[in-house]
Amino acid sequence: MCLVAGFMTLLDVSIVNVALPSIRGGLHASQSGLQWVLSGYALMFGLVLVPAGRMGDVRSRRAVFVTGLVAFTATSALAGAAQSETWLVAARLLQGVAGAVLVPQVSGFIQQMFHGAERGRAFGMLGATIGLSTAVGPLLGGLLIQAFGAQEGWRWVFYVNLPIGLAVLPAACRLLPGPSAAQRGDGRGGRRDLDPAGVLLLGAGTVLLLLPFVQQEQWPGAAKWLLVPAAVAVLALFAGWERHYARRREPLVDLTLFRQRSYGLGVLLSLVYFAGFTAIFFILTLYLQNGMRYTALEAGLSIMPFAVGSGVAAAVGGRKATRLGRPLVAGGLAAVLVGLLGTALAVRMDTTHSVGWAMAVPLLFAGVGSGLVVAPNQTLTLGEVPVARAGSAGGVLQTAQRIGSAAGIAAVGSVYFTRVDSRHADWQGGFQLGLLTATGLVVLALAVALLDIATGRRGAARQARSAPGAPVAGEAVPGPSDAPRDDDGLPPAAPRDVGVR
Repeated sequence: MCLVAGFMTLLDVSIVNVALPSIRGGLHASQSGLQWVLSGYALMFGLVLVPAGRMGDVRSRRAVFVTGLVAFTATSALAGAAQSETWLVAARLLQGVAGAVLVPQVSGFIQQMFHGAERGRAFGMLGATIGLSTAVGPLLGGLLIQAFGAQEGWRWVFYVNLPIGLAVLPAACRLLPGPSAAQRGDGRGGRRDLDPAGVLLLGAGTVLLLLPFVQQEQWPGAAKWLLVPAAVAVLALFAGWERHYARRREPLVDLTLFRQRSYGLGVLLSLVYFAGFTAIFFILTLYLQNGMRYTALEAGLSIMPFAVGSGVAAAVGGRKATRLGRPLVAGGLAAVLVGLLGTALAVRMDTTHSVGWAMAVPLLFAGVGSGLVVAPNQTLTLGEVPVARAGSAGGVLQTAQRIGSAAGIAAVGSVYFTRVDSRHADWQGGFQLGLLTATGLVVLALAVALLDIATGRRGAARQARSAPGAPVAGEAVPGPSDAPRDDDGLPPAAPRDVGVR
């Protein structure tokens, strides 16, 4: 149920790509308006994720989940009924807010409702959902436009959310757990505090960081990049405020979580990988539809091998993540690299309309690798987060993914368009160059995974030297963080008010 709702919200990040020509024809939308249909959703989604996760932590995840689900279903209907460009953009902004309210509660519920190996399997399914929603979006969008026509088919890209939302809503109200005693107000201290100053600072920093990326095509010139150092300054101020605030109350984001190697490096890996991962589908869809004259349905079918490989591998990888640890992620990243290089070679060798078939096997291989990255990394990154902070920690991870996606699409898209916008419109060369750029980002993610493995092994060696008679953690997830933990992420013998600080 939670995964269905999460799939619905993440699907709207990718499904709209293939609907843009239909939207342009149906609403006579401008290029600027189309850009905001895409970027407005991503911008608001990234802005609200962490505060919404925190709201679920301190109030009631079920109440926040249901509110987000109702809002997302309603705004999807509003977007589908749009009669003008302005109407559609406004609906997409509201839809992004609703999606961001809903998504962090999913990882929070997994932390709350599952334990041990079951939690790993649940995170595996969540990772599969993330991968499938990104890869299946173009296919589903193509099917809907094919079925309902180019002029009005885009509306069903949004209307498809209505039956899903209406089906999940009563089940959510009946089956999801209600607020805990602490959330009802029986607990003490800062857990009821939403840290409004922290919310404002984090929101401002996120918007300043995302805007130049999502508006790259619409804001010419280099002045827009001045927002990036401004964002860094605001986020540094946010970090200082959170450290100060944590002395008295519970902060919006517990920065001590980043002292856990599994969480800090996992968030960084996720940010870098999503920069390359999401950009691949962006340029592939453009190349197939604009360069090779594929229909929306044909383009979606060409991406299906990646989706199938990702979905199957993610379900397996989630179950194996706890036992095999970060080496499993590193192996998945290596497979993604091989698959992407194979895809680039296939495009170089086949310049005909059958290029979609030529890419099928390498895309399948890359998809299998991606499934072994997204789901296990999700499991390892959030697996040791205390339940009381699960929503905000999951929101930070999702925000890193959104920032990575926006930055990656901007960087890879810029490289792609330098060749496509030239006098000869080199679609094949632009796609190959963009794909190699995305491959470079995956290489950076692999470097982060290898750093985590090496750091963990050094920690295991120090532990062995300091306690010769003590059992040593395995190489998969080595170091002190391997100790058994209870539902709040604490060693069983430790007092429950110590936390992770």
